[in-house]
Amino acid sequence: MASYVTQEDCVKLGEVELLEWPNAERLLEQASDQVDAACFGRIQRIGFAKLTQFQQDKIKKAVCLHAAFLQSYGQALESPLESYGINGVSMSFASDRVVRQGGAVVSREVYSLLLQTGLAQRGVW
Repeated sequence: MASYVTQEDCVKLGEVELLEWPNAERLLEQASDQVDAACFGRIQRIGFAKLTQFQQDKIKKAVCLHAAFLQSYGQALESPLESYGINGVSMSFASDRVVRQGGAVVSREVYSLLLQTGLAQRGVW
């Protein structure tokens, strides 16, 4: 699937460091897929172009923020380990900072944007 945003869209939304990432296009595509998964596939099923301008804007911002989240934490999120520790040092994600929905792990900030679109609500559509 193609990305819902371009690098230029993200720069306009304040994610300037995206231009420095060598894998930005891949991350934007991955972020788009995961944002759609967090919305239970509704974005792709409905069609991005058929959404309201408000929904499109929120989704674009969510994808840019999620790409930045993946850039920072993607490798840890993809790990099959639930926790990890060496010599008393351990790492885990705070359950109040991330949301697992539709097979995707997104930040609370991204999830909040998706809730505003109405597409991430549980229930029948």
